Amino acid sequence: MVRGWLQLITPHARANERLALRVQLVRIALFLVVGLSTAAAGYQHPAKAAETRTLRVAAAADLKVAFADIVAAFERQNPDVKVEVTYGSSGNFYSQLSSRAPFDLFLSADLDYPRRLVEQGLTAPNSEFSYAVGGLVLWVRKASPIALEKLGIEALLDRSVRKIAIANPRHAPYGRAAEAALKKLGVYENVKDKLVYGENIIQTAQFVESGAADIGLISHSLASAAPLRDEGRSWEIPADSYPSLEQGGVILAWAQDRQTAEGLRSFIVGDSGKEILHRYGFRCPGE
Repeated sequence: MVRGWLQLITPHARANERLALRVQLVRIALFLVVGLSTAAAGYQHPAKAAETRTLRVAAAADLKVAFADIVAAFERQNPDVKVEVTYGSSGNFYSQLSSRAPFDLFLSADLDYPRRLVEQGLTAPNSEFSYAVGGLVLWVRKASPIALEKLGIEALLDRSVRKIAIANPRHAPYGRAAEAALKKLGVYENVKDKLVYGENIIQTAQFVESGAADIGLISHSLASAAPLRDEGRSWEIPADSYPSLEQGGVILAWAQDRQTAEGLRSFIVGDSGKEILHRYGFRCPGE
């Protein structure tokens, strides 16, 4: 009788053992899958594992297109560096930096604002540099009836012109240059009541691009790059009609990573930076 019960129990016990073993194997497999997935998610390539260094740059608005290319090239050479750029008018940046705004490097559209910061003791020692010379152009949309190429500066006197955009001379070097050119070329008195002012040279270009102004005095660098290059026509304003737009920069005294800031400065004034700046219509100091 006992032997009969054993014969009945043993197959069931063996089946239960096999089931338990399968369950245990499934648990082990799941543990390995989850563990490997977690490890893979947490793994970083040695080059990426290094801490990213962030460089904060305040840059003049006329640099928006050219400097984007410079930053991309610099970051390719320095994959552990992330450059964060804010564009605006040089005068507004000067005011912010006088109150120690959180930037590491300042790229102005003139030399005056950086030198003022040097005089105030707000820059790293011996960090002032000159990197480019900008230019002014008259710019209209392609569909504009104004014969810009034929009329030159006289295009501002065309009857169809109701509004003329320039950057605000109070805080934008390109605005002061535009105002000086209008006076030197003898048209200021005739057009001063038609002037509308952009906060910076980018907004000035947007006024004309959007149709809010009929014509504008903008930077050569913006006019020679997409999208304005493809959307409009330009006439170069004689460089001797306005003060030189030589542009300079400084490293701020509170820069978090001065070595990286110096590296970007060297890249800008080096051969690679010069080539990019030339591509967008800038000249280099001394040329």
